Amino acid sequence: MPSAIDGISLPSRPKPASLDNSQLQNRIPRLTPRRKAPPSQNPHPAPETPTLPSPPAWSNLTFHEPTRRILSSHDHELFQASPTLHLILSFVFSLSEAAADKKTSSIDLAEVPSIIHQLDSVISLVEGAIAQCPPADQGGSRFGNPAFRDFLDTIASQSPSWHTVLGVPPSAITEVSTYLHNSFGNRTRIDYGSGHELNFLIWLLCLNRLSLLPPSTFPAVALLIFPRYITLMRKIQSTYYLEPAGSHGVWGLDDYHFLPFLFGASQLLHHPYIRPLSIHNELVLEEEGDEYLYLSMVRETMVSKSVKGLKWTQPMLDDISGAKNWEKVEQGMRKMFVKEVLGKLPVMQHFLFGSLVPAAEGMSREEDFRGVRPEAEEREGGEVVVEEAGGVRHVHRDDAWGDCCGIKIPSTVAAAQEARKNGEGEGFRRIPFD
Repeated sequence: MPSAIDGISLPSRPKPASLDNSQLQNRIPRLTPRRKAPPSQNPHPAPETPTLPSPPAWSNLTFHEPTRRILSSHDHELFQASPTLHLILSFVFSLSEAAADKKTSSIDLAEVPSIIHQLDSVISLVEGAIAQCPPADQGGSRFGNPAFRDFLDTIASQSPSWHTVLGVPPSAITEVSTYLHNSFGNRTRIDYGSGHELNFLIWLLCLNRLSLLPPSTFPAVALLIFPRYITLMRKIQSTYYLEPAGSHGVWGLDDYHFLPFLFGASQLLHHPYIRPLSIHNELVLEEEGDEYLYLSMVRETMVSKSVKGLKWTQPMLDDISGAKNWEKVEQGMRKMFVKEVLGKLPVMQHFLFGSLVPAAEGMSREEDFRGVRPEAEEREGGEVVVEEAGGVRHVHRDDAWGDCCGIKIPSTVAAAQEARKNGEGEGFRRIPFD
């Protein structure tokens, strides 16, 4: 019936039609469970470890002194498509995998093969050469000490006998020893960078190509020989004030080194409690730094800086510490090695090629171009591009600064050493408002 409000008649509402269950099911939308989105594929996956090829037959090789062959962008492109690139990746990544989930102390020197003892002795002999060549008094200068050249000359004069003990064939000693000589820094520039560090790995790779360092020795190489080399380099850097090669200090990881971070991340891959963020915990660095290369490098980096806080001194290390796990860090280090070491012309233009680590067909030769000095005689300076028969070539000049070799800068290690000599440098200098 119609209702009335204050004398106004309102129409009655129609009675809704009754619906049975089948009609309700057709009207109510079906509830479907949500499906998990497929995991997003990484557009830039970490490079995998190529298979390490078998050592070549010595009879097929003509040993010679290694020289630079990457003198242009075209040469670099040829190298990146060559089997030599895969050989280097295979060796370096195999060493990294050999260190996976292992402490440095897991290698017992009493149980390793004789070649490891001999390599350990070579490092001890190199360390002994430091005492034979004390640094010259520079009046407080923090740039490279010229006594470093005497140190390299001493190594060059003694190393042939070292390689004979290692079992290197006499005809191959000149080629193999050149990589060792170039793994401690540049004689002319008195600097050190990731390219020199790579030379030490190539020296070990040459021993592998000569069947002197089989894959069974890789754990001992990664966890005993390589850490000893890094410790030796720290001593050389602080003694002779080696300048960082380039003006950016290995992308904010360390002023000199890169590969300890790759091997160190592999060591920590599945650690039960040390996380990437643990590098900010000084207690963890103190207690575990001797067992893990990554933590040792962070600890040494913090000691050499006068400012407290990785976000100020090593911002990239600080950013990496936010990674979810060590697998992400290790994958990132692999990518960085391929892109920032092997993939950078300013680094690889100093790389040396011989018969054991051969250049690709069609790559340039030093003797074909004027103005390109041998690596040992290379002075500091920027790069210029000149037109030559056959294309655009890369050489250096001595009267300008550029991005190739970086601006000549003193090392923070030298600054810390000079501060200690003057009774300064105890403790950190804090950034205001930090």
